[in-house]
Amino acid sequence: MNVSIPNTNNLILYVVDDDEAVRKGLVYLLASRSYQVQLFESGEAFLASADLERCGCVILDLRMVGISGLQVFDALRQRNSPLVVLFLSGHGDIGMAVEATKKGAFGWLVKPCDDVTLLDHVAQALQAAAEVAARLPLTRAAQARWQTLTPKEKEVASLVREGPHNKDIALALQSAVRTVEAHRAKVYAKLDVSNPTELDRFMRDHHLGTAE
Repeated sequence: MNVSIPNTNNLILYVVDDDEAVRKGLVYLLASRSYQVQLFESGEAFLASADLERCGCVILDLRMVGISGLQVFDALRQRNSPLVVLFLSGHGDIGMAVEATKKGAFGWLVKPCDDVTLLDHVAQALQAAAEVAARLPLTRAAQARWQTLTPKEKEVASLVREGPHNKDIALALQSAVRTVEAHRAKVYAKLDVSNPTELDRFMRDHHLGTAE
């Protein structure tokens, strides 16, 4: 399936893989499509040198010498990076790749992957990255509002979004119901939401609370 990619000219495409042959093959293929490509031979080098605040896509190997692709992915989530992650995995890693997509990765490809399939997935991932870039100002504003919450308010918010009553939340936190009510009211006011459904949508849309 060919995908039309809007506004991807300024998007960077990172390749993180400890196999030199894979890196060379990918950069040759991707550069032939005029993508802006940067290569890294380890997760450590990528996290230390890449612009993690810039929108784009990362083709990330799951198993590498040093920190794994999953550890790199977790680090990106912890930093609220806008980068879209596309995993490369071996057949034995499919379970881990699927689990990563549940945590927010864009998708995964099984090695070896034919050129047409890889390019189609990259095109789709870059389209998703372009959409992230368009939403980024709103996302950054939402993240700033989230950071005005105290640690306890974040904890309460993560429970409130699931819809339980205040007394159940109080029991889970070993706290007084009135204390939970106060925290809940502050969460709603600071995030400009009015009920658990709106709170859940706010947190999901802006990827909040999952890496706290």
